[in-house]
Amino acid sequence: MGLRVGVDTGGTFTDLCAWDEEAGALHIHKISSTPDDPSRAILDGVEQLLHKVGGRPISDVTYFAHGTTVGTNTLLTGTGVPTGLITTRGFRDLLELGRGRRPDMYDPQADKATPLVPRSLRREVHERVRFDGSVAVQLDVDEVRRTVRELKDAGVRAIAVCFLYSYLRPDHEQEVAQIIAEEFPEAYVSLSSVVLPEFREYERLSTVVTNAFVGPVVDRYLSRLRDQLANRGLLVVPRVTQSNGGVIPFSMAERIPVRLVLSGPSTGVVGAAEICLLAGHPEIITFDMGGTSSDVSLVRHGEPQVTAGMELDGRPIRAPMLDIHTVGAGGGSIAWIDSGEHLRVGPQSAGAHPGPACYGIGLEPTVTDANVALHLLNPEYLLNGEMPISEEASKKALSTVGDRLGLDVQQTALGILRVVTANMARAIRVVSVQRGYDPRDYALVPFGGAGPLHASRLARELGMTRIVVPLTPGAQSALGLLMTDVRTDFMRTQITTFDPSDPAPINAVLQALSGEADAWFDAEGSAPEDRHQVRRLEMRYRGQNFELPIDLDSAQQLDAAALEEVLDHFHAAHERVYGYASPGDPVEIVTYRVQAVGRADRVDVSRKDPEIGSADEALVAHRDIYLSEPRGFVRCPVYDRALLRHGAELAGPAVIEQMDTTTVLLPGDNCRVDAHRNLVIDVGGTDE
Repeated sequence: MGLRVGVDTGGTFTDLCAWDEEAGALHIHKISSTPDDPSRAILDGVEQLLHKVGGRPISDVTYFAHGTTVGTNTLLTGTGVPTGLITTRGFRDLLELGRGRRPDMYDPQADKATPLVPRSLRREVHERVRFDGSVAVQLDVDEVRRTVRELKDAGVRAIAVCFLYSYLRPDHEQEVAQIIAEEFPEAYVSLSSVVLPEFREYERLSTVVTNAFVGPVVDRYLSRLRDQLANRGLLVVPRVTQSNGGVIPFSMAERIPVRLVLSGPSTGVVGAAEICLLAGHPEIITFDMGGTSSDVSLVRHGEPQVTAGMELDGRPIRAPMLDIHTVGAGGGSIAWIDSGEHLRVGPQSAGAHPGPACYGIGLEPTVTDANVALHLLNPEYLLNGEMPISEEASKKALSTVGDRLGLDVQQTALGILRVVTANMARAIRVVSVQRGYDPRDYALVPFGGAGPLHASRLARELGMTRIVVPLTPGAQSALGLLMTDVRTDFMRTQITTFDPSDPAPINAVLQALSGEADAWFDAEGSAPEDRHQVRRLEMRYRGQNFELPIDLDSAQQLDAAALEEVLDHFHAAHERVYGYASPGDPVEIVTYRVQAVGRADRVDVSRKDPEIGSADEALVAHRDIYLSEPRGFVRCPVYDRALLRHGAELAGPAVIEQMDTTTVLLPGDNCRVDAHRNLVIDVGGTDE
């Protein structure tokens, strides 16, 4: 029995969790991130965490999982490697043409995102596969060799290959890969038939180019971190989380790094879903607010919602991922005044360095500074006293904005909170209202270092009446790494008329994908009893351009009755999302998906707190807190979360502090501690 360690790297803090399998104890630790080299904070944090659990050696770690933002940050900062593209003749400019839509329909001057591959590094070659998979033009091998040599001489370090119908017939792309291996073996190669074997050539092209652009950076980072951990004595294979919420070995992630775009926030959603399902809250909306951004996601019946892709910085990325929407609203988000003299917050962030003004280095006002000035956060220190801060520095920074608006420090701080709350509410509406779900039917589950601090205000903004705060919200994503399974996805585009009376063609494709999943299980060494497959069909009415994902309940062969039920689910989903259904119209399947899930050992969160306690036992101080202009500063009790036991009840206004976060109860809120030591808050009135 040893230690299971999860490490989540954020823009401001790196969070670490260790589960002691023998003692059944959970240990958490936070350390400032090191954006110039994220691995430095990871290695230092692991060393400090092991010291906290009794000076254990790293060889005692039996499981190591990591959530990283390296791929995402590489894209956002444009710091990938010089990349070349080889594509079908006539499609050189597709990367620039895109879908022909303006980035902003109300701004005719808005520019599209700059292509990751400049036109001078895009090459066309003779080859053509028809829509049915037959070959119209054979690949010109000699031309490919010349093209690869040209790209090598041009200084590229990665090559993306994307042919028009390679998802139906990958032979030509595979031949190109072989030629690159012969002519330019040091190049990082991405094939669209491997990265994304689906139709829609623009999205597939954008995704494979993205994969090539970030690939060497992610490869170098993960391989270096793997070596550093091994040199320090780690004996197990380290794993990294994917956008789909599952983990895979570093070596597999290095081949398809585009699947790590949502590596950081995905496991927080997975962990929150499991914790809340055990606590009796299967319908939740997660709200992960860190130092740089807020990530929100909707969970139905205890299962996170999934999507086939997203758009990041104006570029589409297709990969199986949890349906998470991100907005630039975190504790480090900077408050500023726009050209119309209006207060704005974010998306620019002070990050870990220089950080909010209260850290003593930065000068610009942030959301954290607003909370410090209002005393919602402890005005003297953070992290249970481990991190001293300066309230005066926060007030001075806030004055730079408030003076221009004619507001005092507290009015400015309240204004910042109102603006950032509105930004976060818009993000939640994207994953709820715009998907056909009413947020008032869900419980809000805040985590991240700043989530519980803002949850009550956000719930009021959305009309939500229930908040569930997990036991370790500030390290929820790191904890989620210890609660997720090993998983990967297999997909195939094959447009099929949906005919319930003829299940054979549908079963044939699903069986082929299931076979690929079984081969992956064998390579992973998953025990038969730990294997599970999730099957999904993406369906549409014939003539439509977009599909809806419909889950299949059974892993067995589908018969006519089962397909009729699938058809009913599709009509119901179409009614929910678009407001109508057309049961008489023909339906077709576009893409088949199978997700292979290998169950892993995990942290036991099912245990209940045997002790019964009262809120008085956890009362440690009182603090004057500025709640609103009419109320001004109000004397409020401050509770220590570590001392709150099952059964304790408390009412707002109040503050609940713990090492990794602070929870604020506004007037009218009533909180109780459940058997799993979650804070269950019934939201009060609509005013502050």
